Amino acid sequence: MTLTAPAQFTAPVAVNRLTADDDLFLKLHSLYGNALVNQLAWRFDKPLDPEILTRFHAHLAHGFLARRVQPVRVPFARPYWLPATESLPLVWESVPVAEDEMLDWYFAQSRVDFDPTTGQVWRLSATTTTTGGTLVSLVTSHVASDGGAVLFAVGDALARLYDSPDVTAGSGQLVGSQPRNALAANVIDAGRQLRAVAHGIRAAIAARGVVEPDRNPRPALPEFPLPTQWSPADLVVQLDLTEWNAAATRHSGTTNGLLIALGAGILGRSGRVGDTAGIRVDIPHSMRTSDDPRANATTGLPISVTYRADERIDLAAVRSAVKRAATAYRDPATTPALQHLQPLQMVLPRFVLRHFARTAKAPECLCTNLGETASGVADFAGHHASAVLMRPVVCTNDTDMFRRVEVGVNLSFSTDGHTVTLAVTGADPDRFPSRAALRELLSAEFEAWGLAPQFW
Repeated sequence: MTLTAPAQFTAPVAVNRLTADDDLFLKLHSLYGNALVNQLAWRFDKPLDPEILTRFHAHLAHGFLARRVQPVRVPFARPYWLPATESLPLVWESVPVAEDEMLDWYFAQSRVDFDPTTGQVWRLSATTTTTGGTLVSLVTSHVASDGGAVLFAVGDALARLYDSPDVTAGSGQLVGSQPRNALAANVIDAGRQLRAVAHGIRAAIAARGVVEPDRNPRPALPEFPLPTQWSPADLVVQLDLTEWNAAATRHSGTTNGLLIALGAGILGRSGRVGDTAGIRVDIPHSMRTSDDPRANATTGLPISVTYRADERIDLAAVRSAVKRAATAYRDPATTPALQHLQPLQMVLPRFVLRHFARTAKAPECLCTNLGETASGVADFAGHHASAVLMRPVVCTNDTDMFRRVEVGVNLSFSTDGHTVTLAVTGADPDRFPSRAALRELLSAEFEAWGLAPQFW
């Protein structure tokens, strides 16, 4: 077997403070628990040696994901990351999973309690299939990692499978360490934060004329008689990448544009918006750099996409909108005011943030393009996964909560260079009440683009 040589890392500054995004996800976790988690999952057609996963788990437990939040007592100073003191054990389930039960098994892995204060922020689980294969799931808390962080940690762990797990050798050394004089370091950080707040307020005032695309209010009706607890409808499909790109090219678009068009098209077909509505689509954009110690290093680019009934989304218009949004976010003068207020968000009293969190709205259409990420994490010591899936999982929760936050549809795209794996979640209980209803809408949208997906 051949393993890629482990990367060498440059040690970070001693203290790795939480970012505004880390802080926001931590506060949301305190309010809603694990309402949203990330999942990286693998399908193997043949048995996978449990010893490989045991080694993999050990490296993750000493790697980039193994971090805990260290609170601080100095007002306005930010908490920071330290290496985790605990990790959830590897779970091997004994009951084989049938082909038509795979999606349910993967979704069930989202039922886990995370604790950012101890470092219990990820869980690795596996099971066999009735056809002799193996399913593997890595579920992670968004408090401690975005998609880029997960891929970075997993890639490093796989490259080091046959080394001894050591926090000082692998990606774990980037997590951060305790300052020599915690009180002095926190006082200094408090001063920096107050200056950042003042700078952010000035920048927000200067950018007060910058506007973002509006989201559509969620129609109150129809309201289906559903249980008080509801699991969002989820689907996973696979397509040939060449076929995907050909469809995009035929309609003057890009790989990413077709993803956005599918999301907007599904939302329109569901009846969530009317004809000629401008749908707000949020596009996560990675800001991660080499040896980046941040747990979350992603920003969002919002665009408006016009939906027209019985017509395909205009891919050329989508392409132009994405370019404009990317250009705007590179210049503070054209960055929306709310982005400048992130330092203020971190120092606001908790009761104020609770109010904003409880009245905040979820994206109506979220489209995540992870690019060619699957190929880098598909091999476990010579065992090649037949499919790799990466997606956000919207967990089971109160049905009325989904209605209140007005969540819509999420799409996540990844490829190994040959096959596209697309994860779709319909989280509006009255537009996507079941997996079957979501599949009907998705099939119609694929047919409009001349695409023939294979459903899991």
